[in-house]
Amino acid sequence: MNNMKPSQTSELFLIVGLGNPGREHLHNRHNVGFMVVDRLASLSGSSFNRLEFQSILAEGMLEAKKLILCKPQTFMNVSGTSVAPLIRHYDIPLPNVLVISDDIDLPLGQIRLRPFGGTGGHKGLQSIQDELGSQEFPRLRIGIGRPSGKKDPADFVLENFTESEYLEFEIDLKRAVDCVISYMKNGIEHAMTNFNRTNET
Repeated sequence: MNNMKPSQTSELFLIVGLGNPGREHLHNRHNVGFMVVDRLASLSGSSFNRLEFQSILAEGMLEAKKLILCKPQTFMNVSGTSVAPLIRHYDIPLPNVLVISDDIDLPLGQIRLRPFGGTGGHKGLQSIQDELGSQEFPRLRIGIGRPSGKKDPADFVLENFTESEYLEFEIDLKRAVDCVISYMKNGIEHAMTNFNRTNET
């Protein structure tokens, strides 16, 4: 499925997972966006097999919707230089562009879906907003918690999850995937109502 043309159809979704390229970053906390779109690719029977606009792309179908899955290869802080041209090329309406990122201000075990908003200091989101000139796109933030003690947050996000953290994160990962599917199938308001809560409710 590598012959998709630019389209204005509202049924085309772009799901962007933010992270850093390279095997050394594969399991970093900062790469949870990549992890989610990898799961979505598996569910849709697609694979990341094409490079466009400095992103690795996969195309597939979920819930009878066409989707493009995107992993920018520009490194996190300049993600917008990849994502913005891709959005414009495929002429995707911003409500159909979902960006998935880690969030150090959310505890491990929480996810938050929003239709638009600020960046919360996340440089990947900031880069996309700067390049688009807009913050009017949905974003799904996945909590990774804050480091204990005096550890630098910049170092913390580039570390792998501990074994115990990853066991908990596996639950978050499944919920994040389910949230994306709900957003595509039922709309963002429905998905927010059902997924913007802790695992304990």
